[in-house]
Amino acid sequence: MTLIRLTDVSKAYPAPSKDSEPVVAVDDVSLEIEAGQICGIIGYSGAGKSTVLRLVNALEAPTSGAVEIDGRDITKLREKDLRELRSDIGMIFQQFNLFESRTVAGNVAYPLEVAGRPRAEIKTRVAELLDFVGLGGKAKSYPEQLSGGQKQRVGIARALATSPKILLADEATSALDPDTTQEVLDLLRRVNRELGITILVITHEMDVIRTLADRVVVMESGRIIENGDVFDVLSAPRNAATRRFVASIIEDVPVGDQLQTLRSRHPGRIVTFTIREGDVTQADVFAALAAEQVRFELIHGGINDIRGRVFGHLTLALDGEADAVQRAIDKASAFAELIEEDPRG
Repeated sequence: MTLIRLTDVSKAYPAPSKDSEPVVAVDDVSLEIEAGQICGIIGYSGAGKSTVLRLVNALEAPTSGAVEIDGRDITKLREKDLRELRSDIGMIFQQFNLFESRTVAGNVAYPLEVAGRPRAEIKTRVAELLDFVGLGGKAKSYPEQLSGGQKQRVGIARALATSPKILLADEATSALDPDTTQEVLDLLRRVNRELGITILVITHEMDVIRTLADRVVVMESGRIIENGDVFDVLSAPRNAATRRFVASIIEDVPVGDQLQTLRSRHPGRIVTFTIREGDVTQADVFAALAAEQVRFELIHGGINDIRGRVFGHLTLALDGEADAVQRAIDKASAFAELIEEDPRG
């Protein structure tokens, strides 16, 4: 079931001066996100991804187009109905946005207090959520006494307080170190798996997408330029901007100066095999080469795990009798896609 749907949505802001044009932050975007899915939106600064988040949360109204949440066009709702809708949407922020004057328990309780829930219900719910995020012993602590990762856990607990259907995460790990980032991503995955909450993640970090998301949307200049299953997009990016993001986490096929450097360091014939789950494994490629008694060395690339599925490029330097090398390449390329880097040897 589609839970979030944007149809032909654009968002323009007034021109900053009388001599300039309106600023178009989102340009004719259509997007559907299924219930229970984790969708990541990635793009460089100014791509429009944060504006999409504010449109989904009804903090911004589109200039044109429709934004539907659970089948309701929120562009047509009254303010009272919008407030009710927002109780179904939790928000996690990059800088945590905690009340420094409130305890951890007080921060998590805040949205429940605003919603007018009974005190006993609030107390029980807060205790449940703090246990869920691993902060059961920190209820009486204040934000200044917490690490960055603990603060973000409080932020996640607060976002879950009203039992939302949707969780929006705006650069939720950008202020964290790598180890803490992984812990927070694991927690978000658990939120999705155990609570069934749909998560929309805004990020500029492709590693967050690889680790967390089921689906990725790539934005540039306010438009969606690529959209699909995370494995499909990362293993075969079509757009130049997507390829730049993918290159930040996956070693690409060496070209240009990089290839020339490899040639200068490694004798023999240089070839690259692309490994994709369901096609072949590294062991198959290596066995085909070894069967012809060809010596080989991995000189670039490697295998990546993308949400439990494998993909990567293996660039090898092959050394041996020329005919044997060619037979080995022919055998291995029957399993894996071959990219010939140096046909002259």
